[in-house]
Amino acid sequence: MRILLLGEYSRLHNTLKEGLVALGHEVILIGNGDGFKQFPVDYSIEAKWSHTKLLNIFRQIIFKMSKFDIAKIETGIRFYFLLPKLKGFDIVQLINESPIKTLKRWEILLLIKIVQNNQKLFLLSTGVDYLNVNYWFNHKEEKSILKPFFENPSLQKEYQYVLEYQGKQHKKIHDFIYKHCQGIIATDVDYLLPLKGNPKFLGLIPNPINLAKLSYQELKIENKIVIFLGINQWSYYQKGIRYFEKALEIIQEKYKDNVEIITVKNIPYRDYINLYNKAHILLDQLHGHDQGFNALEAMAKGKVVFTNASSVFEKYYNLDKKIAIHAEPNVDYLVAQLSFLIENPKELIAISKRARAFIEGEHDYLKIATKYIDLWC
Repeated sequence: MRILLLGEYSRLHNTLKEGLVALGHEVILIGNGDGFKQFPVDYSIEAKWSHTKLLNIFRQIIFKMSKFDIAKIETGIRFYFLLPKLKGFDIVQLINESPIKTLKRWEILLLIKIVQNNQKLFLLSTGVDYLNVNYWFNHKEEKSILKPFFENPSLQKEYQYVLEYQGKQHKKIHDFIYKHCQGIIATDVDYLLPLKGNPKFLGLIPNPINLAKLSYQELKIENKIVIFLGINQWSYYQKGIRYFEKALEIIQEKYKDNVEIITVKNIPYRDYINLYNKAHILLDQLHGHDQGFNALEAMAKGKVVFTNASSVFEKYYNLDKKIAIHAEPNVDYLVAQLSFLIENPKELIAISKRARAFIEGEHDYLKIATKYIDLWC
């Protein structure tokens, strides 16, 4: 089959492509690289002109005055000129409801062209979209990336990109995609509740992880326990980084001779994936039920990850032993969990082995690619 994957924010589509190609399918991936992460794509719609030194000054001035980003215009133009190459695909899959990231009124016009020129359309539920945001606003007691905003509405600026999915212009995009797609696929447990009972919901297919590229590294604890924290400034509150930072301050003081803490910020993916190689523990996120892509790849390498791994997640996968540490927005709790692992290194090694086994059983990219093919067809 000919398959068009539109959008990339986590390496999900890159890894799915690797699996699909290995199974003999033709796959094209389009995206903007997702900023500093610089994910690879076949056709880039990154707004390169708008980021040049001269134009970026002009861009920043306009944004400060009007909150309008001219880079969205360039992105839309780049996608428009790619349209002749985006015809005749058997399957088109969108990473979310705004995969192009251009002006809202352009987004829907470009998606209309995609629908007209190709066969089946599918939508992933793997982050922020209309249905998820609407559900979280109506169920504020649920764990979600919006929790910090509900607790502190002054964070509106940090959550502006999320709140846009409730706007009238985006609702038109949602309605169009919902009408024309064959169905919606959830990628982890966090997106099951918002889709429960939805006639378009096709089920959950876990994130694909390319185990051939992520070799397992058995944990060796010789001198210090190494703890790694990678920070994305644009998802600082959504991932609960402030709790990890405060916990690490206490851990550093409490175990100053027994731990090494590595913190990095806004690192391209190709560098990030290797920077934590010597770490025993990786701190990921804490406002959800299930793991995201960063956590899964780290678990594949054998790292003990503090992430979303709630009882809801454990029940779904019928787990009776920890494959990761469920992180909570509670500094004392995080300190206690870290302290236990530092003082009980054998538990670190046991969780590491179980983490790799879990990824092999539930997230192998070839098995996942096969599940997509079966569902699409």
